[in-house]
Formats: sequence, C-alpha cells, structure tokens
Amino acid sequence: MRITPKTPEVRVPRFVGLMAMDAREAAKAQGILLATPDRPDFHLTVVDYVVRQYPPPGVEVPHGAVVSVWFDLGEGEGGGGAGVREPRLPRPPRGGMERELGQPGDTFEAIR
Repeated sequence: MRITPKTPEVRVPRFVGLMAMDAREAAKAQGILLATPDRPDFHLTVVDYVVRQYPPPGVEVPHGAVVSVWFDLGEGEGGGGAGVREPRLPRPPRGGMERELGQPGDTFEAIR
C-alpha cells in the first residue's frame, strides 16, 4: 500500500466582491491559483469585480489548487442583462379603457 504525502490544505478565501488585482493578491497569499474562464487577459484585468467563484469560500483545498472566478461585464462588453427578446404569442391584452369595455371578439374577454 502506497501512502502519498499529505499536502497542506488551505481554506478558500471569499473572492466575490473583490477587484481583480485584489483577488490575485489574496490568492497568492493563500497559495491558490486563479482561473478565469471569461477573461483570457486576467493578468491585465485590474478594476473588474469578481461576481462568482468555485469552489465557494471556506472550502479546504490542497495548496496550489485552482479556484475559478468570473467577473461582471464592464462597459461595452455586452452587459445589461436584457437577454433575448422574442415575440409573445398570443399577445397580452391591451390595457386601459378598451379592456374595460369588453370589445366583441376579444380572445381575452374578462370572465364575469
């Protein structure tokens, strides 16, 4: 039976809310490597904020383990969160006075 030497474990710090440069410094101090799937230029990123991380804070990982972090989209990077806009069919009923009058042929006629 082969026993491997135990690697010292470290607790993952909370990177969420930190700027990129602060997250790099905190990871370096703990002996953790950071991976950024959404930022190939992570070494140049300075003021973008971490919005998600895996594994979560407080988990024990081996020294030198990789923690993935994701950043908020900055100006001009497609942020805004509007998502895909698709037409809604059937269309929702119009509001206002026309809706109150109960127009004939209205498929959304109010139940009385």
